[in-house]
Amino acid sequence: MPTPDISESEWTVMEALWESAPQTASEVTKTLKPTTKWAENTVRTLLTRLVEKAALKTGENPSGTRTYQPAVKREDCVRAESDSFLQRVFQGAAKPLLVHFAQNSKLTPDEVKELKKLLDQSLKS
Repeated sequence: MPTPDISESEWTVMEALWESAPQTASEVTKTLKPTTKWAENTVRTLLTRLVEKAALKTGENPSGTRTYQPAVKREDCVRAESDSFLQRVFQGAAKPLLVHFAQNSKLTPDEVKELKKLLDQSLKS
């Protein structure tokens, strides 16, 4: 099954549910309210869209209230987003992407070492 196309707002909801699930719409709203200021109706709309996209599945808690939990893994969505970004911005070429980030990111010496290690491992496999 292909990974659903998730908007930025939907991604915010998914992050809350990847962090802790299942949750009710009210619980998701309470989690997101401090950073997003979204009303519960907004959160409910996003939850409905995510269920329609098969990114979330629903259930019920012991009191019979609808709950939501991810139907897709975060890692799978990250991979799909990364692939989409690479295709859109760099026409699928990884080298220009890596060069761009290496030149424009403030990498620590430890991050550079880790990146070198990953690239060396990539050559071996």
